[in-house]
Amino acid sequence: MVCVNAGMGDKVAGHLAKYKNAMSVEICDLSNQVGKIDLQGKNSAVILAKLIKDPEAVFKDMVYFSFKGHFDASHACASQVKLKDNSPVLVSRSGYTGEFGFELFVLPDQVLSLWNSLLDAGRENQLIPCGLGARDSLRAGALLPLSHQDIGPWPFINHPWEFALPFNLDKIGFTKEFVGKDALVKAMQSSHGDFTYPFAGDNLRKITAGPTSQVIDQNGQVIGRVLTCTTDMAIGWHKGRILSIASPDLPENFTARGISCGFVLVNQPLQPGDQLILKEKKRTINVTIVDDIRPDRTARQKITQFFEFSRS
Repeated sequence: MVCVNAGMGDKVAGHLAKYKNAMSVEICDLSNQVGKIDLQGKNSAVILAKLIKDPEAVFKDMVYFSFKGHFDASHACASQVKLKDNSPVLVSRSGYTGEFGFELFVLPDQVLSLWNSLLDAGRENQLIPCGLGARDSLRAGALLPLSHQDIGPWPFINHPWEFALPFNLDKIGFTKEFVGKDALVKAMQSSHGDFTYPFAGDNLRKITAGPTSQVIDQNGQVIGRVLTCTTDMAIGWHKGRILSIASPDLPENFTARGISCGFVLVNQPLQPGDQLILKEKKRTINVTIVDDIRPDRTARQKITQFFEFSRS
C-alpha cells in the first residue's frame, strides 16, 4: 500500500502500471475508496485508546512505521483493530510531521464520524483540528521534503536510496537493474549539479517560495531558489542553538517564538553554518544552512513513552 498526496493517486498508480511490464501485479487506485485522518502529537495514543477496542493489544509491539488492521471489513486483518462502534480501521504508526502519532484509514462514509469522535475524545487533551498549513510547517521542521515541491529531477535530502537500493561496494553503481538506475548513476558521476539543503531563519519572518525566489550568498551572487519556506512555531533560538517545546533540557525562560525554515536548491555545495539571504520581490530574510531544524522529534520514540500499559 502506497500512501501519497491526495491529488497524486492516479498519477502514481499510472506510473507503477507503466513499469510493471510482464509481472503478475494488479495495481488499484483506492483514492475514492478510502479516507484518512492523521492524529499526531504526544497525546495521540491516549486519545485513540478511547475510541478503539482493546487498545493495549493494538498498541503492543507497535513500532514506528508498523500498522495493524484494515479499513475493509472483508479483509483478513480487519479483526485486528475495531472502533468501539465495530467499524474496522487500519492504524499506522506514521505521519508526515516528525512527531509521535498515527494515520487512521477508514471507508469514506466513516470519515466524518471518526473525525467528530476524535475531537470529542481529545477535548480534555487539547486536541485541535489542523490543516495543510500546519502539516507544511511540521514536515519542513522535521526535514521531510514535499513531492513536486522539494522533490524533483535533482538530488533531494531524506531519500530512501541509501538503505533501499542495491549499491555496489564502492557506492558508485548498483548490483541490480531497476527503474531510475541510469538517472541515479548519471547524477553520482556528474562533477557538477544541484544541491538541496535545509535552512533556518533568524525569526518567524518568511518569504514566498517558488521559481521567482532567489538564494543569495555572502558575495551577493544568486546561487539558487527557494523550494519551501514556512514557519515552525514549536521552535526557537537559544544561545545559538535551536530548541523545541519537546526538548528535555529547556531553560526556564525559554519561549518558542517560531523560526522560518525549509529547503533551498542551489548550484554549489554548502556547509552547516553558511549564511544566506532569501529574496522574493522586495522581501528578504537572513537564514543559516543547518544539518537539522526541529530537534528532539518524537516520531520514533517507544509507544510506552506516551501510553501507560496496565501491569496486570
